[in-house]
Amino acid sequence: MNDAAAATAADALATAFAAAGTKRIYGVPGGGSSLDLIAAAKARGLGFVLARHETSAVIMAATEAELSGAPGVALCTRGPGVGNAANGMAHAALDRAPVVLLADGFAPAERAFATHQYFDHAAMLAPVTKAQLSVGQMAAGEAATRAIGAVLAAPRGAALIELSGSAARQPAALPAALPAAVGAPALPTPEADAIAAARRVLATARRPLVVAGLEALDAAEELRALVAALGCPALVTYKAKGVIADADPAFAGIFTCGAVEGPVLDRADAVIMVGADPVEFIPKPWRWPVPVIEVATAPRTLPYAAPAAALSGAIAPALAALSEGAARSDWTAPEIAALRDAWLRALANDPRRGMGLGPQRVVEITQAVCRRMGFDPRAAVDAGAHMFPATTFWQCERPGDLLISNGLATMGFAVPAAIAAALYDPARGALAFTGDGGLLMGLGELATAAVTGARVMVVAFNDATLSLIDIKKETRDLPEGALGWPRADLAAAMRSMGGVGLTANTEAEFAQALEQACAASGPVLIDVAVDPSGYPAQIKALRG
Repeated sequence: MNDAAAATAADALATAFAAAGTKRIYGVPGGGSSLDLIAAAKARGLGFVLARHETSAVIMAATEAELSGAPGVALCTRGPGVGNAANGMAHAALDRAPVVLLADGFAPAERAFATHQYFDHAAMLAPVTKAQLSVGQMAAGEAATRAIGAVLAAPRGAALIELSGSAARQPAALPAALPAAVGAPALPTPEADAIAAARRVLATARRPLVVAGLEALDAAEELRALVAALGCPALVTYKAKGVIADADPAFAGIFTCGAVEGPVLDRADAVIMVGADPVEFIPKPWRWPVPVIEVATAPRTLPYAAPAAALSGAIAPALAALSEGAARSDWTAPEIAALRDAWLRALANDPRRGMGLGPQRVVEITQAVCRRMGFDPRAAVDAGAHMFPATTFWQCERPGDLLISNGLATMGFAVPAAIAAALYDPARGALAFTGDGGLLMGLGELATAAVTGARVMVVAFNDATLSLIDIKKETRDLPEGALGWPRADLAAAMRSMGGVGLTANTEAEFAQALEQACAASGPVLIDVAVDPSGYPAQIKALRG
């Protein structure tokens, strides 16, 4: 490791991220600053994971950031590297993951004449970043601490640091007072007046309901205590699955602002929104005319409902304060159970063609075999029609058991997210539920899984169709091949990249393949033929 006297800008950046708790950098390097950054990171104990696409690298960084709480870091080359990373940065922004992208930049002298690969990186990423910084315009240590502070501040998000090759090698002072400089900003305790206002709402409510979102993951204990004190049902968003366990008698289903959870909300006379971010909801108006208590890390810039009481700041103490003296509601356990069962029945995926497995059965069989084999993976779910049975029927026990791109809802998420989750927690490993369309978007990451040896099981719902879009075409007359393709041999693709690839066309074949996958120490893909004919009814139940 370079000592302080010989430190460079790349050293200063790596030092700051190591101090902030970052364990590895994901990326696709270019020939400028990337190599200096990778070397500096190695000298400070940070690993480097070579992704096959820049968006995948950012998704990996975002996933590790969500699980660890430390800033995720990705790197890329200038020009096309930044362009490719943009979708991942949008995911980090809209799914509230703290990520810093280190992009190779152009030296001031180059900007006077460069046109090849040149565009304004900062302007392109401005809509999805909280800070756009350039080493050269400021010291590397200052850029790092400002970026880390920005991405960790509520609401969490993404930042860009540009660093040319020449700037990376310039002498630089290592950041001082690192823990204080780069730590997450402390959230304030909610004000006493706000707590009193919320208690007044609860005092008049006989049937309160809790809706928990992505900001509630770090306050699961306090949330569960509040729900138990009230004896009320709780809905969770996709990203909050597990904050109230599926097996908890209070669990009433998933909230999307859609139709299927309506019967629960229709019976409530007050709603406590706990860390539920509007980016998590489908774009439909709030339609329940009852008082809302908003518990969030910061005031919402675009609230879905005007709150009767708003508690902004640290969520755990706010929930603890609401639990004090909370009166038990009029809800009964049998009533909550009946509502939960009705929700599950409405979302049952009942295929009609009999060709391939039903998507719901894919999820149920996967969990049953994993439990029998002692495999307890986190589940990453891609965007697409398969996400509805996956999120509904994959049962979660803890916060972070389910990983999903919900704010952006990008395809191509599940495999890189599963890789990052498995590298972060090798003992648990990870599972990726993905459609064939999303998998094909980032097929190269199967090679990343193989090279890293990550314990990743990929379950590919193969129906050779963009099923969710196919449902939405309705009566439109589209050209042949607009929404589908010849079925790909995804298992063969996995084998060609160094992993184990298996195929299943029946439930028995699938269960056998799962047993083999659960026993493996490295990546396995199971190519499952699925019948998509049950999706339309499921989507109608969800969204009305």
